[in-house]
Amino acid sequence: MQRKHKKNRQNQGSAPRGKKLKIDLFGYHAVQAAWTNPQRFVHALYITENAMKDFDLAPDLKRPAPTIISKEELDNALPRGTVHQGVALSCQPLEEKNVDDFIIQASHAERLTLVMLDQVTDPHNVGAILRSACAFGVQGMILQRKHAPEAKGVLAKTACGALEHVPIACETNLTRALETLQEAGFFAIGLDERGNDISNLPDYDKKILVLGAEGPGLRRLIKEQCDVLAQLPMYDGPMPSINVSNAAAVALYALNAKV
Repeated sequence: MQRKHKKNRQNQGSAPRGKKLKIDLFGYHAVQAAWTNPQRFVHALYITENAMKDFDLAPDLKRPAPTIISKEELDNALPRGTVHQGVALSCQPLEEKNVDDFIIQASHAERLTLVMLDQVTDPHNVGAILRSACAFGVQGMILQRKHAPEAKGVLAKTACGALEHVPIACETNLTRALETLQEAGFFAIGLDERGNDISNLPDYDKKILVLGAEGPGLRRLIKEQCDVLAQLPMYDGPMPSINVSNAAAVALYALNAKV
């Protein structure tokens, strides 16, 4: 058994000494989902012996041999305090979408839900919203190109693999993108504390939930472009609001609970 284990180790790479590792994704769920996604082009998998025990290498996919690495080497390759869970990936980004792709998709679907984020820049928030979007059947997310975190690293780790399942479109002008989608039959719902109770809205087959940054909320032009503003009815107590990622999860449940 020991000889066989040694032979298997010979088929695995080793971390290049003295060379800084290029890491795009880290964390078990983010890396596992990307590794098993045939749409991802993978350069290298860096993984500790311990993490290797539970990792699905997906032998049917054409992937490079995993590179065994120590926890300390991974710690040194990433920002201090990064929770990498003993696994990291060097890979190409996924193909970028645009609103026209979503419109084409909508022409072949009876129902479609999209999420648009207006200058939500915290990768933790975007990742958490992406995870909720995937859980509630959202088919796409739209971000503003200049005010969005990169779709990797902390964002991907927080999304827990949802990055591989919810396509992202980056648009220069969100107001124009919203108008284009509305012309194609989408109904835009902006989340705003002065809006109508979200649970009282009709059930729209093709809709966009639009969320703004914490604090400033939706920008004026985006708000004016929405077909309706909706709010989450909050308990009249010491906590009058919740953060944008929690608000997204509650709103998506409320909008899709009628499905």
